[in-house]
Amino acid sequence: MLESQREPVPRNDGGELDTALAFLTFARRCVLKKVDGLDAAQLRRRLVVSDTTLLGLVQHLTDAERFWFGYTVGGDERWADVSFDMVVAPDLKAGAVVAAYRAAIAESDGHVRAAGGMDASTARPVRGESATLRWVVAHMTSETVRHAGHADILRELIDGTTGR
Repeated sequence: MLESQREPVPRNDGGELDTALAFLTFARRCVLKKVDGLDAAQLRRRLVVSDTTLLGLVQHLTDAERFWFGYTVGGDERWADVSFDMVVAPDLKAGAVVAAYRAAIAESDGHVRAAGGMDASTARPVRGESATLRWVVAHMTSETVRHAGHADILRELIDGTTGR
């Protein structure tokens, strides 16, 4: 099957932070491409036994961005108790969920830039131990890539759209 969506792999190699952020941004864009052009019913469509939907993945990743970058890196107490839930409330508009993800990404990037480098310690411990920005960026990249793969499959099941 030919790919109908394609996101070019980053070629950034200007340093650790530049490369790491380029690949995290790549993964985020891949997720956003999967929801682009679908209506609310398609975004909420449940195609697997679990409660995973495209919109649920976006909501989950929004919480992850807020928790790991906002709370853990930046120390912002607003994000200390996010739910990571993949079930989107019926009264929450799909556009609002996607907009929240875009806003969370922008806030996360601000926390990354303010941290002072990949060796910077997080404002909050991770499982009781100190962690670095490097670890959080690697963790969030792996989390986002994993869910981008789920989104690939869901989107193909919805309308046959493929590609990263």
